[in-house]
Amino acid sequence: MIDSLITSKTRVKLLLKFFLNSKATSYLRNLESEFGESTNAIRIELNRFEKAGLLKSSRTGNKKYFRANTKHPFFPEINKIIRKYTGLEEIIERVTKNIGDIKKVYACGDIAKGRDTKIIDLIFVGDNIDTTYLNKIICKAEKLIRRKINYKIFDNGDPVISKHKLNKKDTLLLWEA
Repeated sequence: MIDSLITSKTRVKLLLKFFLNSKATSYLRNLESEFGESTNAIRIELNRFEKAGLLKSSRTGNKKYFRANTKHPFFPEINKIIRKYTGLEEIIERVTKNIGDIKKVYACGDIAKGRDTKIIDLIFVGDNIDTTYLNKIICKAEKLIRRKINYKIFDNGDPVISKHKLNKKDTLLLWEA
């Protein structure tokens, strides 16, 4: 759907990369290998986003790193559009209601890194989660967003979820009670 509004595939990939996970940072050559596109096409789009104030940049050595400008007035809206495009908005709305005492929901894997993917990996943290109801809601959400959803459930006190063991680079907090 967003592809029909934004015809540049490179622009869509950059929006996913930086506006799905606002903590994501990257530089030109890294984006080239990740996207499989020419540096020129990526550079043009990065410059446009930076000129518009949507991206910030900083230099480390000879590399220019980019990240989303979360203080830009359009950031919340762009983030919400990207979440709707990936289906994350729909998943959160449907899944967090009536399935138990959910404390947090994380995306992990490719989607957390801002990559468009047909498989969404989620982590649910909470207690007394109704897995039967969760399975029904996940099936409905998969049909609605046309993506496969894999998930894991952890108890709120599980040591894997502690701040020290959850890799923040590979996860994206989607929802918190």
